Formats: sequence, C-alpha cells, structure tokens
Amino acid sequence: MHMKDQPQEEPSTTDVAEWNFSGTKDIQTTHANWNLAATPHIHGVEIKQITNVLTDDGTLTEIYRKDWQLDELPVAQVFQKIMSPGGISAWHAHNKATDRLFCGYGRIKVVLYDARKQSPTEGQLSVHRLALERPALLVIPPGVWHGVQAVSDTPAIVINAVDIAYDYEDPDHWRLPSDSPQIPYQFARRR
Repeated sequence: MHMKDQPQEEPSTTDVAEWNFSGTKDIQTTHANWNLAATPHIHGVEIKQITNVLTDDGTLTEIYRKDWQLDELPVAQVFQKIMSPGGISAWHAHNKATDRLFCGYGRIKVVLYDARKQSPTEGQLSVHRLALERPALLVIPPGVWHGVQAVSDTPAIVINAVDIAYDYEDPDHWRLPSDSPQIPYQFARRR
C-alpha cells in the first residue's frame, strides 16, 4: 500500500497545539445552503439580504422598499459616503434617528454595540459585512453604537436612508473615538 493510499487521520487537539502559533480558529460565516450564519442579534436591528437582478446592460439592485416591512418609519433623507480603503467611521449613535445602511460599491464591515440600558441585548456586539457582491440593508435603531470600516482594496460607497433628516443646527449625532475602551471591539488598521 502506498503512503497516499493510507487513510489520513484528523489532527487531534494536541496536534493542533504543536503547529498553531496562537492563531484563532475561523468562526462559521455561512451555511452549506449559502445563507449567512447567524451573527449575534441586537434587539431592534434588522437585516434584509437582497438579490442582484442581472439585466442585459448590467445589474439592478433594490436598496429599500417599504413592503419589506423592516420598519414603519419614513425615509426623510438619503445620502452616500465614499470611504477610502481601510477608512474607519466610528463610533457614532443617534438619540432619535434610525439608520438604514447599504453598501453600493466595495465592501464594508459594520460593527454594532448595544449600550441601551433597557434593551434585552444590552452589551451585545455584532459584526455585519455588506458588499456589492452580496447586497443587504442593515437597519440600526437609535441608541445602538455603530462603526463602519471599508474593507475592500477600492473605495466603498455607503448609502444611508435615514428616517429623520440631519438637523444642521442641532445634530442628533453622538461620537466616540474608534479606539474607545467603552466598546469591546478594536478595528484592524490597514498597513
């Protein structure tokens, strides 16, 4: 019997420790049917996976529809932010406004932290990846801190369809630095 014909044993935990340089094991991100694996759920946060529609001249992607019933709030303002590769916009939260984030180009990572005292998911952290290749709309309620990082090698376009338009004289926008010790997450800096 040749060596290649012999059955191979799975490495034991001891074997892993012998070759692993304190690395971390990947977590499950998708199921065998290609549905995304569950990320920890934060109360009030909704996500809608969206399918691209291929057309003869390109691709059509719906960004928001009221009949998706993700929330019953109006759309008061729509804006886009172009983020440089590796750019980080963190941390921010709103007292009244609900964000609806969509990645129109590139790839982004959106990290959420629930600091709401009366929330059943207080202290919960969740990470969502939105991209041109796999579109989704992420609804973030007031009081949930969030940070966004462009994780593609190209600029990323983030589109936000908020329920309350930005008030220039009295912004409903609260900020913490991206490395705030108040939120148990550190964004990886690009080299």
